[in-house]
Amino acid sequence: MNATRKSQHRLADEIVGRLARQHSTAVVLFHHVVAERLGLGPTDHKCLDLLCDRGSMTGSELCAITGLTSGAITGVVARLERAGYLHREQDPNDGRKQILSPARNGTHIRDVINPLREDVAASLKKFDSHQLTAIAKFLSCSTELIYRHAARLRAHALSVALGLTERRSASS
Repeated sequence: MNATRKSQHRLADEIVGRLARQHSTAVVLFHHVVAERLGLGPTDHKCLDLLCDRGSMTGSELCAITGLTSGAITGVVARLERAGYLHREQDPNDGRKQILSPARNGTHIRDVINPLREDVAASLKKFDSHQLTAIAKFLSCSTELIYRHAARLRAHALSVALGLTERRSASS
């Protein structure tokens, strides 16, 4: 392995081994504080974030995305509605379902998050277009990987809960 490859390998190990983990922890802790500031719990805040990002959806769709139970989503929806962040209306195609939508225009949330966004935007000015493209590609790819691995872990936990893992192991 040449020196350039060794250097790239070390940097990749540093990113995977330490930097990504530290970044993830900082993001989680930041969003806990944001949730507190908004008068929400962290799960409520991130469910609201999903609704703001992906648009209106049913509770069952929110369950599928988050992996939360329908009972947990019912609690999240009730808390978000009480806090004035969400409204629900009957699904015109299926009266048994409700469509969940963000109730505010997001100004209050943006007021809390914008100082960080502005600092990140200023930080990004230090990078050229090739570097910004690489950063965007990395964030997009790693986000997709995280969702995929979360689903895989959820599926494994479900198979363990249903006793499917032991059966498969016993029959192998």
